[in-house]
Amino acid sequence: MSIDPLQALIDAGAIPASPYGEASRYRGVPLATHVRPDGSVVAYGRRRFVPAPGQIATAAMHVVRGGDRPDLLAHAAYQQPLLQWRIGDANAVIDLFELTDTLGERVRIPEPPQAL
Repeated sequence: MSIDPLQALIDAGAIPASPYGEASRYRGVPLATHVRPDGSVVAYGRRRFVPAPGQIATAAMHVVRGGDRPDLLAHAAYQQPLLQWRIGDANAVIDLFELTDTLGERVRIPEPPQAL
């Protein structure tokens, strides 16, 4: 019977079973392990796949005004500034500040998360 290295790390308290916070973009992304040649085990989060923007339901459109920031848009939409990554995903940007760099730009605000 082989021992699952990931479960061994969780059981030992070395890593939590769910290391990502409720608002994290990595919430729900499974963990995996890599065994180094020396036998030590390293845990890591698997790759997160972002849905295509067309697959993300839009709740509203926002026209960028002076003073807008990604975290403020997320707070206004979801009462949770840490969910700014959802807006980035819906607009296919990596650098979240691209969302609010251009005055007058239209930004898609996706539907709120199901549960948080």
